[in-house]
Amino acid sequence: MTQLAVSGASGKTGWRVVEEGLKRGRSVRAIVRPASVLPSALAQAEQEGRLEVRRLELDSAEALLHALQGCTELVIATGARPSINLAGPLQVDAWGVQAQVQACRSLGLKRVVLVSSLCAGRWLHPLNLFGLILVWKRVGERCLERSGLDWTVIRPGGLSENDSRSTKEGVLVTDADQQQSNSIPRRLVAQVCLDALEQPQACGRILEITSSPAQPQQTLGQCLDQIPSRSQITPRFS
Repeated sequence: MTQLAVSGASGKTGWRVVEEGLKRGRSVRAIVRPASVLPSALAQAEQEGRLEVRRLELDSAEALLHALQGCTELVIATGARPSINLAGPLQVDAWGVQAQVQACRSLGLKRVVLVSSLCAGRWLHPLNLFGLILVWKRVGERCLERSGLDWTVIRPGGLSENDSRSTKEGVLVTDADQQQSNSIPRRLVAQVCLDALEQPQACGRILEITSSPAQPQQTLGQCLDQIPSRSQITPRFS
């Protein structure tokens, strides 16, 4: 039986990944920091025994190994939050991803989906005023790409809290460095992460995603059938 772990599970995208996993009948383990507060839906799922929750700091290798023990899939939804600590993106989006990748390799956990960001790797971007966040996200991506694991990187556009959009909009899926702007609701990002775990075609690819009402609603498999595999092509912004 597959056991899905979701790191960053108390974050705005992470908790939606957990919720979508539970909706699909998956066995889910939420990995959160010790002081994190779970959204009420996840707290209730934990109380009802439908959700495992592990609390730890990502820089504790032993705790991370213990938290991932027995899992077969991981969605990395950790991400640095706006803060006066400009080292946060380095610590979370580079070193934090590296620690999780190393733990997966040590445990033999092969399937990993990483939530990154549109424009990851670009130097000349306003978001880099926040601790070079896009640069460090690319470092995290490259660590996963070189890991030997069965990986997928999801690069969403601007993230919307409006879940109602997820039923009205279709997702535009492209390979790396094809999109520069536009947004997508976090709910759709969560759904694409789960779809990627179930879609062999998604392995070894960086997928950029945005959404709009004009975009047809299709499965991830249908979207991938329409674009050539570029899994061996290095993105321009590397």
